[in-house]
Amino acid sequence: MRFRFLQLISAFLLIFAGTLLAEDWARFRGPNGSGVSDATGLPTTFGPDENVIWKTELPNGNSSPVFGKTAIFVTGSEGESLFTMALDRTSGRALWRREIARERQGQLREPNRPAAPSAVTDGENAFVFFQDLGLVSYGPDGNERWRVPLGPFNNPFGLGASPILAEGKVIMVCDSETESFVIAVDQKTGKLAWRQDRPMAKRGYSTPVLWDPPDGSGLQFLIPTSFELQARSVETGEKIWWVRSLTWQLKPTPVIEDDTIYVLGWAGQADLGNQEDLPPFDEIVSQHDNDGDGRISSQEAEAVLGKAALTNWYAYDLDRTDYVENGDWEVWRAKRKSVNSMQAIKLGGRGDMTKSAIKWQYYKALPNVPSPLLYGDVIYMVKDGGIVTSLDKRTGEVLKQGRLPEALDRYFASPVAADGKVFLASEPGVVSVLRHGKEWEVLAANKMDGECYATPVIMDGKIYVRTSKALYCFGNR
Repeated sequence: MRFRFLQLISAFLLIFAGTLLAEDWARFRGPNGSGVSDATGLPTTFGPDENVIWKTELPNGNSSPVFGKTAIFVTGSEGESLFTMALDRTSGRALWRREIARERQGQLREPNRPAAPSAVTDGENAFVFFQDLGLVSYGPDGNERWRVPLGPFNNPFGLGASPILAEGKVIMVCDSETESFVIAVDQKTGKLAWRQDRPMAKRGYSTPVLWDPPDGSGLQFLIPTSFELQARSVETGEKIWWVRSLTWQLKPTPVIEDDTIYVLGWAGQADLGNQEDLPPFDEIVSQHDNDGDGRISSQEAEAVLGKAALTNWYAYDLDRTDYVENGDWEVWRAKRKSVNSMQAIKLGGRGDMTKSAIKWQYYKALPNVPSPLLYGDVIYMVKDGGIVTSLDKRTGEVLKQGRLPEALDRYFASPVAADGKVFLASEPGVVSVLRHGKEWEVLAANKMDGECYATPVIMDGKIYVRTSKALYCFGNR
């Protein structure tokens, strides 16, 4: 009888552990970046004066909180200071707060902030990235464990990707107009494991997701970047397979289910029908290189690109040499041929899988920043103006499209879901709640007391919303 009792207890603990794993929100957008939780009992209505479990004021920042075993880790900035903070999961009370001086002031475009990337945690330790500093790790007590300086970066929007953990490594994507790379360091020591350059990756802001191929060939991390989806080895960082069907600027994080990855990308000038097949660089040089130096100056480029070459020269002169050279032109050619889309891509393969991997593509009403959400059989997207589009995950067919009547605003936070509900936070701070389904409907529009750029978190039967002023924990009271 005692043995049977112990068996039941063990089974319960295994189930409980599985539930905790499924609810894990240790990185940006939770379990493998999906934005989906198994939590139940979530409130439909909440706000500064309703269903508040606790509230903790924070410095400015767009990063989302991540959850360790007992602490919540979040970053922020004030002036020339960069902050990493640990909060108690139960009460929101500050456990520790560490400050680092910004070493420089990299380029940022509103509303990006010096503390935009989210932290990642192994449950005990926090790993954070600041574009004006690099990677830093803190222990459970807030003591700095190691630091890896990175940058400066040549990116007009600033960096947006968050670090991830895989097989004892911290992996960080650093895309820039020049010298883009992805790096992995040992999560215990910060020592370099590998670094891989990515010369064509210019405008990628996505956080990678992980995929373990069924053939046992080794864990891969998948990065949507300029023009292509890349699958790389976690062990070495080497590119294994790729699909060249993406637009030139990638902000959303993709989602994975079974054998398919769903990738969303929108960038200006790349809507379907605006594509242009430009001639190769040697042809441009032969026609417009008046001084014969094998490159194109801004004055020479005006004949090729029009007056835009003078008003927005660094959109063409990516490496800041004051000339358009072959590498710059090849990026511009690829940019003019790229197409915005939401697409389903079959996972796996070797080398270039472009011709065989694309299952379907959808081209309309595409968001700029928010990631797609796959919940059940439905893909949700929200774009500026409060336009919500739901697609059938198998075919890409539109199931429903409509507006959020009380949140016709810009959107930077990504949608999240649990408990049969979808949560969408607008820039002015209205969190709309949808009833999940092919014929989704709006259940509530909850007005916060500050702007929302951070993606909400769902954990422990509660929803956590970061505004420009504070982190709120909401639950049914």
